Amino acid sequence: MRSRKSIIFIGVVALVLVWLAYTFWLAYQPKAERFQGQIEAQQYLISSKVPGRIDQVLVKKGDQVKSGQQIFTILSPEIEAKLAQAKAAQGAAGAMVDQAEKGARTQEVAAAQDQWRKAKAASSLMEKTYQRVQNLYQDGVVAEQKRDEAYTQWQASLYTERAAYQMYQMAQEGARDETKRAAKQQEKQAAGAVAEVEAYAADTQVASWHDGEVSDILLHSGELAPQGFPVVTILDMQDAWAIFHVREDKLQQFKQGTELSLTIPALGDEQYTFVVSHVAVMGDFATWRTTDANQGFDMRTFEVEARPNKPIEGLRVGMSVLLENAGLN
Repeated sequence: MRSRKSIIFIGVVALVLVWLAYTFWLAYQPKAERFQGQIEAQQYLISSKVPGRIDQVLVKKGDQVKSGQQIFTILSPEIEAKLAQAKAAQGAAGAMVDQAEKGARTQEVAAAQDQWRKAKAASSLMEKTYQRVQNLYQDGVVAEQKRDEAYTQWQASLYTERAAYQMYQMAQEGARDETKRAAKQQEKQAAGAVAEVEAYAADTQVASWHDGEVSDILLHSGELAPQGFPVVTILDMQDAWAIFHVREDKLQQFKQGTELSLTIPALGDEQYTFVVSHVAVMGDFATWRTTDANQGFDMRTFEVEARPNKPIEGLRVGMSVLLENAGLN
């Protein structure tokens, strides 16, 4: 009976010793390290290239928008006035092209022809006058000076006739080729100015370039929007990622391409697979931690991005993500 009690006592002592040994073993095992990060997503700022007053904001927070959907409109009377000016300048340039192509009017051509005929008649008269004076000179009736004056007047009338004829030809031919090309280039320049103002006018009707969810509205109807100032922000939750801040002594566990099993407390206990996509050192403003005060070596902090290998339903920006050491693959 005593031997049986002794065996039971020894067994209990052995179990206690095994339990104590296991407890001490567990106490000296490295504890699982936890990394905490948060969810980020691609954000798009919807703004306008032109300043003006917000006319309408056509979306609300939480709305799902598609690429090409109109987001807001801007009221800008200044652009409408500039467009009217540009179109007027384009019309004037077009009229100059028509004028250069058509040349002189019929009345102008007829007037030039009459001037040439007038000069031609005067030239003929001066030629006859000279011949008469020449005959008188030969007979000794008039002085040589009179004969020279008549000759000079005749030659001057010939030059006048030629000049009138050249003016008549110019009126018939119309504008020079260089003038026509210059007029066409001015018309193109005016058309470019109209296209530029029309592009600005079109930008008063602002549409989204991306699919996503409206996350914030910064300006509302009636408020002034400076050039390039974001009016609406859109989040694309299909382009979301987890971000961690990791000390460089732990960075070996986060090589690019490493798969991570993360827990998102807001979505329950299920684990989701993420893949490390980007690792970059943070700025000098980030936390530095010393490893050994005697050696003076400080470790920098790195930013690690990991993207889910498939879309996660219910994922939102700002959700916490947790990673245990066991979640490193």
